[in-house]
Amino acid sequence: GIKKVLKRNNDFEVLAFWLSNTYRLLVCLRQYSGDENSVEMNTPEQRKHALRNSDLSQYCLVLTDLIVQLYHQLITAAEGRLQLMIVSGMLENDTIQSVTVRPARYRKRAADVPGNPGLYTLNSILQQLNAFHDTISKHGLHSEIIKQVFRQVYYIIAAVTLNNLLLRRDVCSFNNGVQIRNNLSQLIEWLRGKSLHQSGAAELLEPLIQATLLLQLNKVTDADAEAICSMCTALSQPQIVKILTLYTPINEFEERVTVSFIKNIQNRLAGRSPSRHLLMELKHVFAVNFPIIPSPVNLEEITIPETLELDFLKRI
Repeated sequence: GIKKVLKRNNDFEVLAFWLSNTYRLLVCLRQYSGDENSVEMNTPEQRKHALRNSDLSQYCLVLTDLIVQLYHQLITAAEGRLQLMIVSGMLENDTIQSVTVRPARYRKRAADVPGNPGLYTLNSILQQLNAFHDTISKHGLHSEIIKQVFRQVYYIIAAVTLNNLLLRRDVCSFNNGVQIRNNLSQLIEWLRGKSLHQSGAAELLEPLIQATLLLQLNKVTDADAEAICSMCTALSQPQIVKILTLYTPINEFEERVTVSFIKNIQNRLAGRSPSRHLLMELKHVFAVNFPIIPSPVNLEEITIPETLELDFLKRI
């Protein structure tokens, strides 16, 4: 039945429901399997219900594989919902009106057209994150797995945003750096509000935070070059050079970054560990861990709702 869900459904809520319940089933099998490890998990009352002369190891392996597949499909479903929002909400939408001045060559996007139903803002992303969190919390997904879900989601946001920044001259400006930094601050604040600040998700935004810092730093003197090299440690040499090359003055009074300054940066970063990749890997998925945390509920206390019509089950 679960395998059919994997094949036929990419709905986030359906996948969250099955992920949570399959994980609970796995924990239950481990907790009452009767092996030596399960004895330590249970209270004296729970040990009375442990299975005897049964080997559930193969069933546990099958369920573990299914949970991993469900988790990966859940992440894919989340990515599908966020994909259209990220570039517009993180790079193209202005919420700091007092400082926002577009570079002369800024490309007018669909998101810039008044009344366009495809307009996405940072608030759209935050609302979608709230929807994800409400859904997986409603279905009782364990808090440690929730942390891993949002760590992966934040990686997707960071990777898509940084990659687009590295490919578009029109968003590499001082004011855009201020705007993106403000967006990132709100994403970090969202994590704190959901008690997810220790999930490792905020740390994944560091390269993007440093990219916005690079857009705002002075880029003229040797001291400026030293400051850039010391502050932008999460960015590779190709990424730093690319952003400096794309940097676009917002008006005629701001100077473009000179070739000599960029060469100065390259020389200073010559000893930094080389990176062959300019762009972040969009398909990277972190290894997931499913902690086996026993349920404190005693089986004797469980009441099966009549609506499930499971009259054939008898309490022993």
